[in-house]
Amino acid sequence: MTVASSYRFDPPPPRPRKKRTVVRRDREGGAERLHRDYFSVEPVYGPQFFRRRFRMSRELFLRIVNALEVDPYFQQRPDAIGRLSFSPIQKCTAAVRQLAYGTAADCCDKYLRIGETTALECLKKFCKAVVRIFGGTYLRRPTTADVQRITAMHEARHGFPGMLGSLDCMHWGWKNCPVAWHDAYTRGDQGEPTIILEAVASQDLWIWHAFFGVAGSNNDINVLHQSTLFNYVLAGHEAAVHFLANNSHHTRGYYLTDGIYPDWPVFVKSFQFPNDEKKRRFKVMQEAARKDVERAFGGV
Repeated sequence: MTVASSYRFDPPPPRPRKKRTVVRRDREGGAERLHRDYFSVEPVYGPQFFRRRFRMSRELFLRIVNALEVDPYFQQRPDAIGRLSFSPIQKCTAAVRQLAYGTAADCCDKYLRIGETTALECLKKFCKAVVRIFGGTYLRRPTTADVQRITAMHEARHGFPGMLGSLDCMHWGWKNCPVAWHDAYTRGDQGEPTIILEAVASQDLWIWHAFFGVAGSNNDINVLHQSTLFNYVLAGHEAAVHFLANNSHHTRGYYLTDGIYPDWPVFVKSFQFPNDEKKRRFKVMQEAARKDVERAFGGV
């Protein structure tokens, strides 16, 4: 017998199983508390608190809840023992709280009585259902009818015929950016990781174009060359816009921008140094109309 064969290797003893902690959540009490605080006839927290905590009005939130109730997941049904599941308002509130505050899913447990796993599932189902139900109405490019409505609205509101919207970029702070990506998404003048968003907004705050720039030291010009804003124009699918300006007939709409954008025919910029009354008035009107996209950024 060799030395090696004289050793005996016994398998390690099995690790003791952890006891599974059963939390008896009062889901009915959570639903009653949520209704009393925000959705009753005389709620504890009024519309001002609701908008701040849900990032939207109560009417808009209830509209989303009612639309999502066609999804079986958001329907309240009894389980195997006859106990009702979480209400649609509870599930949508759990998803909106995570989106609005960027908090962990476990934070929904204390107030809504929804566990971490269920809260994450609510978030995923909520996002997919919103895109599926509202995507065809809001997450799209304007149709020919929309273009006519937008240009007519801008001409009546701002006095700019043929205006499709205001174009601008904003830096969106990325609080939970992975440490390994900090350098790629941090620009010197920002001091923190950000994602740059390019958007076109109309006067009614409809953001019909949104594009997030990739990693790197991005500015408005870099993102413009990467974005898909003019893909429809290059593909020949642009909606025709007919208007008269300075006794000339034009067939292409335009966007109001600031001075950093290139001198393209589709961009209308204000005068940097107006030297007469007409140019000064145009500068004031152009910059006032460009507040549309800034108002839209303030609401996201």
